Amino acid sequence: MTQTSSSYLSHHFLIAMPHMADPRFAHTLIYLCDHSPDGAMGLVVNQPSGLTMSDILEQTSPELEVPAKTGAQPVYNGGPIQTERGFVLHGGPHQWEASLDLGRLQLTTSRDILVDMVRGQGPRQALVALGYAGWEAGQLDQELIENVWLSCPADLDILFSLPSEQRLGAAARSLGIELSLLTSQAGHA
Repeated sequence: MTQTSSSYLSHHFLIAMPHMADPRFAHTLIYLCDHSPDGAMGLVVNQPSGLTMSDILEQTSPELEVPAKTGAQPVYNGGPIQTERGFVLHGGPHQWEASLDLGRLQLTTSRDILVDMVRGQGPRQALVALGYAGWEAGQLDQELIENVWLSCPADLDILFSLPSEQRLGAAARSLGIELSLLTSQAGHA
């Protein structure tokens, strides 16, 4: 991933418009990790997968004794690409084996962060996801022109403090928009 100019939307939320045609992204809020001339990558942050950290750790690290609080943490459907791969979006200065500095947050894909989370040495704020959402060069830009998405600067309180079912509405309200009042019909003036 490359450094991006201020005209790109890294560290923004993408808010799916009510007329989103792709059922994989209907009613989603995406944290955009990277957006550049080369494309974009993000994680859906409001769709729990039904799995928990305990479920994941049973498969990857059965030898670990997982504290109940850590084990109960939900794992999210991060997107339709590489759904078998785990991503941890988190705050904090510590760099794990495979961490990418996103500016205000980090994205880690190595197992060592999960082990540290179990041991109480992980980041204070973290969201675990399987898979990611990706766009080829120019694809997200075109979708934004077509009003498929709204965007706003990412708010870490929305990301880490609100329950997942409240995140989409809160992000829209940060723009002064009530999603329930928008029509699900796409149109052009």
